[in-house]
Amino acid sequence: MSIRIVPKEQLGTDREKTAAADYIPPLLFANLKSLYTRRAERLRELAQENPLGDYLNFAASIAQAQEKVLHDHPLTLDLTQTLADAAARGKPPLDVSVYPRSTHWHHLLRALIAEIRPDMPEHILPVLENLEKTGSQELEALAGMLLAGEYGNVGSDKAPFLWAALSLYWAQMATQIPGKARTEYGEHRQFCPVCGSMPVASVVHMGTTNGLRYLHCSLCESEWHVVRVKCSNCEQTRDLNYWSLDSENAAVKAESCGECNTYLKILYQEKDPKVEPVADDLASLVLDAKMEEEGFGRSSVNPFLFPGE
Repeated sequence: MSIRIVPKEQLGTDREKTAAADYIPPLLFANLKSLYTRRAERLRELAQENPLGDYLNFAASIAQAQEKVLHDHPLTLDLTQTLADAAARGKPPLDVSVYPRSTHWHHLLRALIAEIRPDMPEHILPVLENLEKTGSQELEALAGMLLAGEYGNVGSDKAPFLWAALSLYWAQMATQIPGKARTEYGEHRQFCPVCGSMPVASVVHMGTTNGLRYLHCSLCESEWHVVRVKCSNCEQTRDLNYWSLDSENAAVKAESCGECNTYLKILYQEKDPKVEPVADDLASLVLDAKMEEEGFGRSSVNPFLFPGE
């Protein structure tokens, strides 16, 4: 099964035929009013007793800056035609491989740099200065490589800042999509139906979506439903195992698949209501090391954890 976003008028009566109690929202857009502040708070909390505390606080500074820049640099645009064209092609409306980026994200990047500079250590300042001096054409080239997964061509020093601006840009656009999601038969459920990016982790929700698993997009911050006890990468249900560092009741586990030899973190809100996909994935890198020792590769990407050159 796959998820597509279509204009509201194309939904027909599918939802009306489904009992309200049984309806599972296939797609959840981010609540940008609280997302970045909540992420920053969680990162700082996890940093207190973590050997990677300094880096978690570094990530928290960027997340907090994203909140400020979001408020100071709002984006309003009409995506009606974009959605219609994408629906006709059966593609994500904000597909990173084809969506024509505007220079709005350049402004977001420079605003982010100005906001975080006072909190950055000395060795980071040359990276920020270099990015500030980078021309529009080179920024677009870097963005294209980063979004295509060519991380080594960008550099692990620049990637988190570039991604922070691009992610904020895509998140702003995603929340303005004038359509609804529906579940269809198809492939590539492991990629975000909004922008086509990889997830950062999955979350088993509490509240109105209690017990349902959603994958959290590493770029546009949207979440899409994928049933539990199924590999999110290859959709097989055989040879799945769950790994944790603490106990069976751990709030953060890794779901591994013996079919495709990949794993994805799975976070349980019922075990810790404060879990946050980006923060808790980053804070549990010891679990990643364990999974690599067992021969599994990540099927996800973290905005603060890009491979270097």
